[in-house]
Amino acid sequence: MARLIELNHVIEAGMVTYKGVPGPIICDFLSRPESRALYAPGTEFQIGRIDMVANTGTYLDTPFHRFADGIDLAGMPLDAVTALPGLVVRASGPAIDAEAFVGLELTGRAVLVQTGWDRHWRTDAYFSGHPFLTGEAAAFLRDAGVALVGIDSHNIDDTSGQARPVHTILLGAGIPICEHLTNLAVLPDDGFLFSAPPPRVRGMGTFPVRAHAILGAEAS
Repeated sequence: MARLIELNHVIEAGMVTYKGVPGPIICDFLSRPESRALYAPGTEFQIGRIDMVANTGTYLDTPFHRFADGIDLAGMPLDAVTALPGLVVRASGPAIDAEAFVGLELTGRAVLVQTGWDRHWRTDAYFSGHPFLTGEAAAFLRDAGVALVGIDSHNIDDTSGQARPVHTILLGAGIPICEHLTNLAVLPDDGFLFSAPPPRVRGMGTFPVRAHAILGAEAS
């Protein structure tokens, strides 16, 4: 039997994903008590409303996030972010170089980097000193023909400076990035499928995803 594994963080009102970026406001647009005046006795509904920056929770970066002429969420092919053969690379940082990926079968795979940094989620420790990939690692993954790169850290790039070479290299090659993953420790190194499709929003480059893995016969 196939087994589904959640690899995403739950989005909650007020939570901070990235310092300086406001947390989501989650509320009712139509509450259950208000709806009772609109429907037959005994019938009620809730319609929710969320005010949220796109870089919230576990999210997917498309090329448009970095490049004005890049593919946006609406243009991202479904098969580029769904049912991808997965590979977990377990690495420690802070800087994770190309050596972490040498000798691995990378072509066409969703390469998910497990650093264990997700243990700091929703704490101040999450925002600084986090593991990241180097530009050399990004170039190695690009040249190896990976399908997608993900990480369970605060950012796939080093945020101590202003340059973002990993975003530039991967998104420039049309390779989507999934940041703020979690629960990678429970996955095997390979033998699973990874999916993280976003909604089809025109003119946006980033959005939260319900990233997950499928283990079992379907993933073999």
